[in-house]
Amino acid sequence: MSVLSRARRWAEGVAPAEPHEIDHTESLVHDPRPREEMNQMVLDAMMNTGREFRVVMGILFALVLGAFITVWLYMIVSGMGVTGLRRPNYWGVFIASFIFWIGISHAGTFISAILRIFGAEYRRPITRAAEMMTSTSLIVGASFLGIHVGRVWVSYWIAPYPNQRGLWPNYHSPFLWDEMAIVTYLVGSSLYLFLPLIPDLAMARDRIAAGWRHKLYSALSLGWRGTEEQWRHLNAAIKIFSIVIIPVMFSVHTIVSWDLAMTKAIGWRSSIFAPYFIVGAVYSGLSAAVTVLIIARSSMKLHYFIRQEHLDGLVRLVFIFSFVWLYFFFADFLMEWYAGDAAGHTLIELQTRGEMAPFWYTMLFFNVVVPWLTLWNRRIRRSIPALLLITIGINVGMYLERYIIVTGFLRRNHVPFNWGGYTPSIVEISLIIGSLCTFLLFYGVLSRLIPIIPVWEVFEGQLAHTLRRVGKARVSSVAELEE
Repeated sequence: MSVLSRARRWAEGVAPAEPHEIDHTESLVHDPRPREEMNQMVLDAMMNTGREFRVVMGILFALVLGAFITVWLYMIVSGMGVTGLRRPNYWGVFIASFIFWIGISHAGTFISAILRIFGAEYRRPITRAAEMMTSTSLIVGASFLGIHVGRVWVSYWIAPYPNQRGLWPNYHSPFLWDEMAIVTYLVGSSLYLFLPLIPDLAMARDRIAAGWRHKLYSALSLGWRGTEEQWRHLNAAIKIFSIVIIPVMFSVHTIVSWDLAMTKAIGWRSSIFAPYFIVGAVYSGLSAAVTVLIIARSSMKLHYFIRQEHLDGLVRLVFIFSFVWLYFFFADFLMEWYAGDAAGHTLIELQTRGEMAPFWYTMLFFNVVVPWLTLWNRRIRRSIPALLLITIGINVGMYLERYIIVTGFLRRNHVPFNWGGYTPSIVEISLIIGSLCTFLLFYGVLSRLIPIIPVWEVFEGQLAHTLRRVGKARVSSVAELEE
């Protein structure tokens, strides 16, 4: 069937015909359904706010209110003394959590922008779910900056505006670097999420007759009618943002790494922290994306759109990045060992045989041993429960890595009198749990407000792909749909 015939049938809402012997259970692009049916499947998933969903969201809201907001207010009223921060550990789990959540945000940009540029077809149904992770995790991560400084009510002081105090923001402060990087990334990633969303918002607008949803989608769809000119402008804008957002993504975690690397602290004074942090961010972000996609696939009944091929593609990237992460981890460890600094050797001993050893070995177990023993196996990569446990374990290991870097490295320095320990208080632990609940709550609500599957991108992929016979085999061919 020619591309023109397939386009005509697709425009009429008829699924392109395929030979009967094709296995439709594997590839989404070779298992097309009528356009209206796919639209309705996505709308049903978005509108499904039944009893189970409301109960889960209610529990999450209660945990956010109790374990996050209330505890944060208690800390503001009582002061930073309720935390475990003591000399020499003035940075604790708040900064570790900040780095962790900013790292998770890299999943959306990597999956959507980089895979779009390289033409990875399996990205099509999963890009928006990953992009939503970027925006929600950035908001949660940014909150830890306010939590860490304590006096959040004067946070406006970091804004560069004329004032009667005659003060100006200190651009040598890492806090200001983080603010500028996060705001830039949040604005850029939100726009990158919104642009491909416009056609699907218009689809929802046209199929929901009345109510607040109709008004919301009518406003956000910006009068979209699907004309040839609108599609041309949209595709051009998406291409531009795909290229622009990538250096922004790299710059964000580079700046976060410089929060540590620009100091003279032992273990932090490393020139490879920027690529090390970026690789770790992508590693944890991809793992979190697999976890979220598995949960969304099951809870929203998206088995038709999110298939084994999509999870398998992401898990292969997770497996690759486990090797890259270990390389940078070993390089950073080797530099401190080879330097011959007595204090640096004390820090290494603290990690390998001291009080940080349980965290250090657990980190290596989840980040290296588990992926290397499992993800090479195709049978394990196709086991949903196994993937869920493995990817959750990787993010446990990545959080421990940030915990070790931030809190473990500060425990030793060149002045033994200034050595110390650090134990997070119940207030800090509560805020960590509350941040996870906040992320899940934001993501759950957002998944019921906007279509989580980019239907038009799935349509486009199914339209472009066909199977043709080469000898005795059938191979997939892709037609170019864009000028």
